[in-house]
Formats: sequence, C-alpha cells, structure tokens
Amino acid sequence: MKELLKRIKEKSRKIWEIIKKPTAKYSMGALVGGGMITGVVLWGGFNWSMELTNTETFCISCHEMRVNVFEEYKNTIHYNNRSGVRATCPDCHVPKEWHWKVLRKIKATNELYHKVLGSVNTKEKFNAKRLQLARNVWKTMKDTDSRECRNCHDFESMDYTLQGRRAIQQHIKGFDKNQTCIDCHKGIAHSLPAMYEVDPSTAIGPAEED
Repeated sequence: MKELLKRIKEKSRKIWEIIKKPTAKYSMGALVGGGMITGVVLWGGFNWSMELTNTETFCISCHEMRVNVFEEYKNTIHYNNRSGVRATCPDCHVPKEWHWKVLRKIKATNELYHKVLGSVNTKEKFNAKRLQLARNVWKTMKDTDSRECRNCHDFESMDYTLQGRRAIQQHIKGFDKNQTCIDCHKGIAHSLPAMYEVDPSTAIGPAEED
C-alpha cells in the first residue's frame, strides 16, 4: 500500500513538473489557462450564434419564408389571439433541448443549400413543392411525437370543460389511439397545400367551438 501511494505521489509530482515546465515563451500552466479562456470564448460565441439564428426575425429574413408561410401565419391564432401569447417560428420548428437543437441546426444547412439553388425563390416554385415540404415537416413532428407542440400544449394540463364537445371527443379518441398533435392539427399555422385532402373526421381547428 505504501509503495502504491509512493508511486501515485511520484506520478503527481512529475505531472506538476510538466505543467510548470516552460516552453519557448510560456509556461505550460499559462498555455492551459489560455486554452481554457479560449474554450470559454468559443463556447460562448457558439451559443450566441445559436440563439441569434433562433429568432423569428432571423427566420423571416429569408425572402422565401417572409412572403409565403409567414404571411399566412400572421392570420392564425398562433400569431394573434385573445390571450396575447404568440408562438414564433422557433417555438414550433426548433427543439428546446440543447442537443436536439444543435441537430436541427445542422439539418437546417440543407435549407441554405436550397436557398443558394433558388429551389423555392418564387411563389410558383414554392407552391409546386409545398406538399412535399409540408409532408417533410409533418413526418418530423410525427417522429418526435409533436415535441415542439408540447412546449406549450400538454395533454395532462388540458381542461376538458373549456373545450368544445367535438374537441373533447377527438382528444380522448386520439389519446386512446396514441396519436400525436400533428395527426389532426394540420394547417393551423400555415395554409394546407392545395393538393392535400383533409379528413373531416379527424381535422380539428385551433380554437373550435360548439
């Protein structure tokens, strides 16, 4: 045991000597300290950039978004409602959890690629691809169990007494079938593609009344 402690002590002493040992200009300690400061600055800059690109202002700085889906969104209950609570682009399209947010930002580079190509830079091009774009978003929401919807909406917090009769029935039915929000609530923040047919037995509006 004494021999083991002696070896540990000796190893620790050698490591400390390496840290104190100067390089051509700076000590190892100064280099480590400088590296830590640089890391903090880079990490802070990365997070700052993440938040800068996670605002509605940034989202609609893109012509394709501003003149198409954003104009539609301004006429919905998610933008203007009696409670004064507004869901912005990132609220619905970017996860809150950090690791999922980073993954979403990485995937978003594909959108930059198509921005350069001009894939949907006119209303005609946008409408031609609208169904495909919508299905991509719906699939993502389905795969994540409408994760971003649940940033604001929670099944367990619902007060059925404040809901319309049909909404109550549909919600209970949906829970029993393990459905997720997007299974029924399509087209409440953006217009449905012209080629998409709504199933009237499942479609529920954002503020349906009896």
